[in-house]
Amino acid sequence: MVFNPVPKIPVARHQRSSGVADDIDFEIKGHEMQFVEVELDPGESAVAEAGSMMFKAPDIEMTTVFGDGSHQDGGGFLDKLVGAGKRLVTGESLFTTVFTHHGHGKARVAFAAPYAGHILAIKLDEVQGRLICQKDAFLCAARGVSMGIEFQRRIMTGLFGGEGFIMQKLEGDGWVFVHVGGTTVERVLAPGEVIHVDTGCVAAYTGDIDFDLERAGSIKSMIFGGEGIFFAKLTGPGKVWLQSLPFSRLAGRMLAAAPQRGGSKGEGSILGGLGNLLDGDN
Repeated sequence: MVFNPVPKIPVARHQRSSGVADDIDFEIKGHEMQFVEVELDPGESAVAEAGSMMFKAPDIEMTTVFGDGSHQDGGGFLDKLVGAGKRLVTGESLFTTVFTHHGHGKARVAFAAPYAGHILAIKLDEVQGRLICQKDAFLCAARGVSMGIEFQRRIMTGLFGGEGFIMQKLEGDGWVFVHVGGTTVERVLAPGEVIHVDTGCVAAYTGDIDFDLERAGSIKSMIFGGEGIFFAKLTGPGKVWLQSLPFSRLAGRMLAAAPQRGGSKGEGSILGGLGNLLDGDN
């Protein structure tokens, strides 16, 4: 079998903006199971979710911090406590890991996606400094990016919007890397333009997008259509990122296919449990 070389996505260095985030270089590698390789200059840092590191250079120091790391070099304990509390509300750990280059020259650290999908690289100052995404989408970012919470203001959207009342809010001016499941679709909506999306397939959107719900047709369609009771109604202007395979859908299929009492389900076998005994599954 002949393997084609894995394409790399190089990103040229930008001039340091007037904001607070480190301006990092990176490459996104792989196809279905991607990872992002971040190149740090001396003194630069990247912050990531605990357990997402793939490898790092020896000159890169790994430090666990309270909260999202955006107040690592400043701010009091209250600021760090608020940041940690926001992460806890969104279902994340109270702590994040900061990777800082203390050596000379350039050094690299890589962070891997948790399941099949794609990693999106988004520069926050190119989306008005604010990105709303699903609760488990954040992978890593340049130091200085703030991770908070976004409450759905409409009660129906919060109850039936797929992600509940709370989503992740990423703010700042630096690079952020978010992971989405399956194939990624990027849509730019004009002012007043509307798109209907399965609620679980909304991966991320810019802060100027209006997120609402719309009933999925008639009562018959809602009960027997298999698409849920509501669609997500996204109204422009702004940009949205959609995912073809939400993790909740993947987990649901895996759970449905799992045997109820351990072992194999013996799919396709007319022998059923007897077949399991014969082939050694039980």
